[in-house]
Amino acid sequence: MIISDLVDAYSMATSHFLHEALVVNEENLDRHLEGGWSARQVIHHLADSEAQSYARLRRLIAEPAGSVIQGYDEAAWAQSEQLGYQVLPITHSLEVFKAVRLASLDVLMRLRDADLERFGEHSHSGRYTLATWLDIYTQHPAAHAAQLVEAVNA
Repeated sequence: MIISDLVDAYSMATSHFLHEALVVNEENLDRHLEGGWSARQVIHHLADSEAQSYARLRRLIAEPAGSVIQGYDEAAWAQSEQLGYQVLPITHSLEVFKAVRLASLDVLMRLRDADLERFGEHSHSGRYTLATWLDIYTQHPAAHAAQLVEAVNA
């Protein structure tokens, strides 16, 4: 697949998640399946995840091959009282998600197919190429859009 097709899929994933997130209303924002995240938690997670992806993309492009791509404990972030995944309004997190995805899209549109082979070393999963990054962050919002819909319909 050529880079333009991958970038288009990334852009569509952004639109799909935003569509699902924006139809959630206040009365079902905190509904969830037993043991699962609520729509509110999913939206806050996506904002934080995209902030991480933003930095990772830039490291993969600008830093020397093999640079460290730092992982993080998303479950710990979701449970942190101070980060407020269970109580904060979603407005700012949606804005973060939107802004970061658009800024990353600006960069992705400048890439060439050969750039997909650029790589770093992820602290949890080892060799991490730009192609891997693009696949993960194309699939991630789609998976969480489905989780959000399940939570709202719980």
